[in-house]
Amino acid sequence: MLLELNELNRIAILLGGLLYMVYGGIYYSILLGKKKEAGSQGSFKYIFSVLTAFISSFLISILINAAGIENFIAGTAIGFMIGLLISLVYIKNSLFGLLTKKSCIIAIGDHFVIFTLLGMLHGFMN
Repeated sequence: MLLELNELNRIAILLGGLLYMVYGGIYYSILLGKKKEAGSQGSFKYIFSVLTAFISSFLISILINAAGIENFIAGTAIGFMIGLLISLVYIKNSLFGLLTKKSCIIAIGDHFVIFTLLGMLHGFMN
């Protein structure tokens, strides 16, 4: 089975990227408030975040399309599984001392929810 990139829903990819950015902005502003990060890298971190949002939406779109998913329930399940997989990576890194427990929980919450939402969006719009 070949995947044709022209079969991907470009509107869903754009909406997914925007959803990722809006959700991330709300999530982190609620959790972190107005705290300024030490050693911030200026605008690069924002540019990288935008690229990450759209690349993530694009890759979810490819996965949903390749799996032949055409409803939001199955899309939600795929997004949930991706969120679970990413969460396991964060937990492993936390166990080896690469992340603090608080940072790990914040990152897991973010990725678990956003990838579930992206799966739901792409499943619904596929």
